[in-house]
Amino acid sequence: MAYRVGCISLGCEKNRVDAEMMMASLEREGFQLVDDVAMGDAAIVNTCGFIESAKQESIEEILELAKLKEEGRIKAIVVTGCLAERYQQEIAKELPEVNAVVGIGANKEIARIVREALEGKRIETFPPKCELPLEGERVQSTPSYFSYLKIAEGCDNHCTYCAIPLIRGGYRSRKMEDILAEAEKLAQWGVKELMVIAQDTTRYGEDLYGEGKLPQLLTELCKVEGLRWIRVLYCYPERITDELLEVMAKEDKILKYMDLPLQHCSRQVLRAMNRQGDRESLSALIRKIREKVPGIVLRTTFMVGFPGETEEAFEELAEFAKEMRFERMGCFAYSQEEGTPAARLPDQISREIKEHRQELMMEQQMALMDEMSREMVGKTITVLNEGWDRYAECCFGRSAADAPEIDTKVFFTVEGKKPYPGMFVQVEITDTMDCDLIGQVVTT
Repeated sequence: MAYRVGCISLGCEKNRVDAEMMMASLEREGFQLVDDVAMGDAAIVNTCGFIESAKQESIEEILELAKLKEEGRIKAIVVTGCLAERYQQEIAKELPEVNAVVGIGANKEIARIVREALEGKRIETFPPKCELPLEGERVQSTPSYFSYLKIAEGCDNHCTYCAIPLIRGGYRSRKMEDILAEAEKLAQWGVKELMVIAQDTTRYGEDLYGEGKLPQLLTELCKVEGLRWIRVLYCYPERITDELLEVMAKEDKILKYMDLPLQHCSRQVLRAMNRQGDRESLSALIRKIREKVPGIVLRTTFMVGFPGETEEAFEELAEFAKEMRFERMGCFAYSQEEGTPAARLPDQISREIKEHRQELMMEQQMALMDEMSREMVGKTITVLNEGWDRYAECCFGRSAADAPEIDTKVFFTVEGKKPYPGMFVQVEITDTMDCDLIGQVVTT
């Protein structure tokens, strides 16, 4: 009988793609995949180790699995991903219930590792990070109509607060032909919306081709039959080129949506983060983006409470966010991560002040988003149907302005036959609720 194995993947969608590749590898080696890890013989936790809250979530998941193992419901626990790569011996020492702790470079050997763990062996292996596979089959874990396409691994930006280069290694672009072949396959599976991801998508190609190739890649992706929406995430401001904006404006399949992680606008804070720009230059960039790509939705993330962030610098950030009226925004309190340059900086800020600044930023943003949502009433928009909400007793989905799991939703009613998940419908917006849109189907 084949061993059964389940996987919990935490953190970012780049991690999800790694998990999908591991699942395909296991299936190819004769393992039976299960959706519920409690129903498996072995459980894999593909951990996140980016910030403190993510690390805590990973540890809690491992401890929950340890209870299942103690009860005899599962036989082995395998920990991989960023937390395992970052805290190698610590996990093995502090969590003796775990059978295998392996670094990201060991993902290609996951079938052997799981099998040996089930045979009672204790495994600790941490091959070079660069051995993490960039290519391979995947088992799709998202709904059939959307998927993520990872175009590169690692990061060379070296922001002082970020542990990603320590954990994932240097930037490695995939060959364009390999990316396009994978996109073709995803489209054949029925994927309608493709999310293009990397730690920094705008750096794509610099290491392989000597220059950024994201505009060319997007142009080629638009030729893939079956794809309707292509969403570009994680674009860094210093690499937003006129060529990229021209492609986004010209190509119908590319959503007028850009994830632009700015982090701050204070020149002093940005330099301490090893980031470029200031309020003036970033404001000019945003005006330029909106001018060249009319109707674009901008999502950004800000970090408050970075070491040395004065009250004046925070107020400048809040004013900037209000002035720019970002359609989507997330704000995080700085997390002091060991091994990063920022962790050693003086003038660390208390948790209370960081959290208070985060709350103020999000309160301001929610008020802005509520206002912008109300401006949508009376308009008709295209919505990708995602299913039926039994509590609201209506369908729900996402517009082009909404990325999965991080943005708002559209709730809508329909006369007659319900649309199937993955179907595009035209919805007239009639109301709002907590920044989500409410409407009714006008055509299907």
